[in-house]
Amino acid sequence: MKIDILVAEIGSTTTKATAIDGIAGRPRCLGQGRAATTVLQGDVNVGLEQAIQDLCARLGTDKIEARETFACSSAAGGLKMSVHGLVHDMTARAAKEAALGAGANLKLVTSGLLDDVDLARIRALGLNIIMIAGGVDHGDRKTATLNAAAIAALRLDVPVVFAGNIDARDAVIKAFQEHGVERWLTIAENVYPRIDQLRVEDARRIIQDVFERHIIRAPGMEKIRDRIGGSILPTPGAVMNAALLLQKTIGDLVVADIGGATTDIHSVTAGGAEASSRAIAPEPFAKRTVEGDLGVYVNRQNLIDAIGIDRLARDLGIGAAELARLLETYPPIPGSMHVLLVERLAQFALSIALDRHAGRFVDAFGTTGKITVAEGKDLTAVRSVIGTGGALARLPHGLSMLSEMIATDDRKRLYPPPTAQLLIDRDYVFAAAGAIAGTHPGAALALLMHSIGREVQ
Repeated sequence: MKIDILVAEIGSTTTKATAIDGIAGRPRCLGQGRAATTVLQGDVNVGLEQAIQDLCARLGTDKIEARETFACSSAAGGLKMSVHGLVHDMTARAAKEAALGAGANLKLVTSGLLDDVDLARIRALGLNIIMIAGGVDHGDRKTATLNAAAIAALRLDVPVVFAGNIDARDAVIKAFQEHGVERWLTIAENVYPRIDQLRVEDARRIIQDVFERHIIRAPGMEKIRDRIGGSILPTPGAVMNAALLLQKTIGDLVVADIGGATTDIHSVTAGGAEASSRAIAPEPFAKRTVEGDLGVYVNRQNLIDAIGIDRLARDLGIGAAELARLLETYPPIPGSMHVLLVERLAQFALSIALDRHAGRFVDAFGTTGKITVAEGKDLTAVRSVIGTGGALARLPHGLSMLSEMIATDDRKRLYPPPTAQLLIDRDYVFAAAGAIAGTHPGAALALLMHSIGREVQ
């Protein structure tokens, strides 16, 4: 069977193969195969082959031939990064926003001069990319320069992105040249060029480009690199691409993406007038937060412990013995007997993730007395809340989970309004559409609109 596009998505627990056709006319998702990711077996390519075989069975064919192939991955920890800035609430935060928006799994964030402990951690983390920031343009350059020299001296053979003060660039380049590692250095625009200004888009693009050139180290990924003709992105970066593309058509939105290892919230919005007038620090237009402790398979124990065994049994309406049996047989891809359990864990993860992502009004005291200011990301102008990831796209109660996620009586929380439309990525194509968006934006948009129950006008 010949198709236009095959997209491979290698997740932390599940690998998917998505068939897309009709790129030149009416783009459509023909089907999707899935299998358990095979990192622990030593080769993620095994899981991909199984997902393709599953796809073939669903489409009633023995073989699939794709004109183009793309991929995204979050296996083996995904895009593992560290970021190093000058002041935590300024350049370190800006670098963090750039990294997370590109799809990174942040392992270390530091501010100020790196010490021996920091450098030892950088060496031990097995990072995919290191980002150095620091100093507004024409401001402090000492910190970024010394940090760059210290990292260059480690000679880690790890890609490094410099996104700091433009006046420090020459010194940073010289430091990497002196240590013979200049091939690993890429220069990006300063992520914090002026006080209270974030500029993260260029850094996000470069991070994804570097990820593509130095594809991640999950076992077997080199085989996938050889068979993929198109781009390979970090999966959260692909989802962000999809969110950015869709926002241009349906307006400001939030995408909740719950997986086996993490729960990610993406928001694309400038916020509302009231919070903007009270904001005390800039927020990116497109923001991603990743909760690495909240996942419904790899990190399920964190959720179980937080809810509590007794409460979890009561919520599910079962006894302790039956709950113990469900937990002992808990699979990466849930069957019918585990659906309610997975949904309960997912609901808890979603509520925590949105609370960590969203901003709020807080009281502060200044020279004129008590004032109310806005901290964090304002979601009050969001018009659509979209659920993706297996727990939301594949299980039966995705809409009710989204409804409960945004429900709050706390007027100080900057949550999406109750009037926001709740939508589900029914075809489970957000990552796949984001992976092809750079090459086929029109087709990607059509796939996304169809998946959420709308059509391109």
